[in-house]
Amino acid sequence: MKLSISDRSKKIVQSEIRNMSIECVKVGGINLSQGFCDLEVPLPVKKGAKDAIDAGINQYTRYDGLPELRNSIASKMLKHNNMRVDPEKNIIVSCGATGAFYSACLALLNSGDEVIVFEPYYGYHVNTLLAVGIEPIYVRLNPPDWTFSIDELEKSVTKKTKGIIINTPANPSGKVFSEEELKKIADFCIRHDLFIFTDEIYEYFVYDGLKHISPGVLSNIQDRTITISGYSKAFSITGWRIGYCVCDEKWATMIGYVNDLIYVCGPAPLQMGVAKGINELPDEFYQSICAEYKLKRDKICSVLKKVGLTPFVSHGAYYVFADASCLPGKTSKEKAMYLLKKTGVASVPGSAFYHDESGENLLRFCFAKKDEELNKAYEKLLTLKK
Repeated sequence: MKLSISDRSKKIVQSEIRNMSIECVKVGGINLSQGFCDLEVPLPVKKGAKDAIDAGINQYTRYDGLPELRNSIASKMLKHNNMRVDPEKNIIVSCGATGAFYSACLALLNSGDEVIVFEPYYGYHVNTLLAVGIEPIYVRLNPPDWTFSIDELEKSVTKKTKGIIINTPANPSGKVFSEEELKKIADFCIRHDLFIFTDEIYEYFVYDGLKHISPGVLSNIQDRTITISGYSKAFSITGWRIGYCVCDEKWATMIGYVNDLIYVCGPAPLQMGVAKGINELPDEFYQSICAEYKLKRDKICSVLKKVGLTPFVSHGAYYVFADASCLPGKTSKEKAMYLLKKTGVASVPGSAFYHDESGENLLRFCFAKKDEELNKAYEKLLTLKK
């Protein structure tokens, strides 16, 4: 038999995040690897979905999503992101932010194109690019503040470069891009005529007096920016798969057609649940969960520091990168497995976020868990000192 998988798919590997979750289950451990949050789903969100099911909203929606949700997103974009968008022309609801990114890549890029990716990166961004035949080009974010060099950006550009992806706040580093940094990237993208893809799924989780700024709010790049976000994290509904993208009408139409081809539509009653959440939850809700996550961040950083896993304190999202050079093992995977077997706490190897060996002394921890679960994990981690 001569049939085989494609050369393209050979480049795609299983997510270490998923893999470590599997390893965690094997030992009955505490999963601080995968970024699903186990906080309560807000009541308006749950009730909105249930009411929609009872009302018979269970069939296909329009390819770009229910009007109720698109209108809610448009209102949110104006209020929270300072972006005025038309719900009929500029918004595509998809199956998660990942689905929106995949559809955008298929719609706007050609096989053989290149897209610049800041690293440490989120693995699904890279694997999505590889899945559609796009070559990721890496530009380093440098700790502890995760700064980048505009000179490195310039050196990364070739005739094949068609875009850049900005994850802010970033997974795994917690980097929150400043307005000054975004303006530099904007000028760079105009010089080289690049698309700007964003991933802003953690936009509600920003700490230390910083502020989330959507790149698409900058007037000189609004026509080339594909703003991607969703409510998986803010509403603790990672399994609902409701995300969206916002962009110029000339891009939105084709992204919508591709989204229709792959996903048909996002789950109809769950779209209504998200719409209800956006409409009914007050600003205090978002402020409260942000404050709660900041406390969790401070606590996990304190514990990691005590056991010699020096943390890079994140300014956004709900992860902490930590220096694991004190743990035995030649690779970050060996270090992560040692930690899991020694303490029962699962983390993600730093190699999952780099294309080379730069992450071999790093581990990522997720703190989007209930305090009871986190406290159990802290007790186990503290046994490293004994």
